[in-house]
Amino acid sequence: MGNHHILNSQGLDISSDDTWYALTTAELPDGIALTDISLLELLHKQDKPDVIVPLTDLLSATGTLAGGLLQQLFALLTEHTSCLGVWVTADTDSDALAGLSEFLLAQALIVIHVPTFVDGRSFSFVQTLRQLGYSGEIRMAGAFGRDQIAYLLRVGVDSFILNEHDNKPDITQAFTALASAHAGRSAASLPMFTGA
Repeated sequence: MGNHHILNSQGLDISSDDTWYALTTAELPDGIALTDISLLELLHKQDKPDVIVPLTDLLSATGTLAGGLLQQLFALLTEHTSCLGVWVTADTDSDALAGLSEFLLAQALIVIHVPTFVDGRSFSFVQTLRQLGYSGEIRMAGAFGRDQIAYLLRVGVDSFILNEHDNKPDITQAFTALASAHAGRSAASLPMFTGA
């Protein structure tokens, strides 16, 4: 899965405490989790790990949760894991999340993967999840910019996966970039960041 680090909302490296595995699939991008696991390995493990699965693999062609074999596979995954999470790709329409709200609210972790930075859809994803009432962990992965970290924190991101190149000693500055605003007001109290 490459050489990556997970930083919490204060910019502290929590990689050594992370317990999440990404389920190995053909479309699994580098950096979704620090470790991956195949379905066969998962089914043969004695313990029940925390596993992240791709949301798109659980959906039908219409964007709803699939039934049949996929539903049975999801039940099997649930039986063999301690916690389940999903990863979604930020170039998907964030409106699709509303139709999956009951399913998403039940997940312990949602990883939002940004394949290439083009626009602010990742911000919309986070905001939509929080507006739906999601209180679990939201983690960013992929091609988001260091200059976006403070803004992503303000809309509700809890942690970030950074590659070795981006995890430099001065990265903590990105987590405190909006600690204050002009006129001495905290940036958190500005309308843009209230989460409403």
